Amino acid sequence: MKDRVSITMLDDGVADVRLIRSDKMNALDPAMFAGIAEAIAQLKETKGLRVVVLSGEGRAFCAGLDLSSLGQPGDSKKQGEGATGSLGSRSHGIANLAQYVAWGWRELPVPVIAAVHGIAFGGGFQIMSGADIRIIHPDTRCAIMEMKWGLVPDMAGFSLWRGNVRDDVIRELTYTNREFKGSEAHAHGFSTKLSDTPLEDALWMAKLMAGKHPAAMRGAKVLCNAMADTTDAELLALESAEQLKVMRTPNQLEAVMAEMQRRRAVFAE
Repeated sequence: MKDRVSITMLDDGVADVRLIRSDKMNALDPAMFAGIAEAIAQLKETKGLRVVVLSGEGRAFCAGLDLSSLGQPGDSKKQGEGATGSLGSRSHGIANLAQYVAWGWRELPVPVIAAVHGIAFGGGFQIMSGADIRIIHPDTRCAIMEMKWGLVPDMAGFSLWRGNVRDDVIRELTYTNREFKGSEAHAHGFSTKLSDTPLEDALWMAKLMAGKHPAAMRGAKVLCNAMADTTDAELLALESAEQLKVMRTPNQLEAVMAEMQRRRAVFAE
C-alpha cells in the first residue's frame, strides 16, 4: 500500500486518504487495486475513525485502468480475468476486488468524502462514486470510459449510480464513453457539490461531521446505504432499530448538552 495509497490521521478522527501514484495520474494497476483494498481494510480497523476524505495527489484524482495491466489480446491466461484476477470470484464479500475498490467505501461505517480534480476516468469515476459525498472541480475531465476499450463498466458503478442519476443518462454516457466536465457530472447527479477547491472543502466538511455523535453518524450511514434496495417496512424497522441503539445513551445526552451550552461535544469513544 505504501507506494500507492497514504493514510494520514488528522485531528478529531479524520483520515486523509490519498492515491499517491501521481506520476501515472493514479492509474489503476494491480498494485493500486491491492493498495486501495488494503487501505479500506486498515480504515475498518482504525479506532476512533470519524470521517474519511479521499483524494488523489498530482494532476488527477484517478485516470482509470492502467492499460498495461490489460494483457495482450488472445492471451488465454487472461480469459475470465482482469487486472485483479478472477472477475467471477466474490473475494470481498458481495464484490470482487475490482468492484471492491469502489464499493468498499460504502462498507466503511463512517462518512467518506471524495475530493475530485483533474481527471476521473473509468475506474476512477467509479471510485469517486463510492464515496458518500463527492465534491468535484467543475473542470474535472470525467468519463465512463470502458466502452472505448471494448469493456463493460465493471467496478460497481451501476450499483452506486442508481437512485442518483437518470437511467437514460447512465446509458448514454456508458454507450458513447464520451468525455464530460465535472460541471455536467454535477448537473446529472454524480456529484454532491461543485468547488474550485474540492480538497479544502472536503476537509472542512469532514471536520464538521467529525464533531457529531459518532454512533448516530454510523447509524445514519446504515440507513443511507439501505435506501436503495429495501422495502418501506424494512427501512422503517431499521430506522427504529438504529435509533434505539443511540437514544438516551451518555453520548447522545452529551450531544444535547453541548448544543444547549453552545460548546463542542466531548464524546466517550
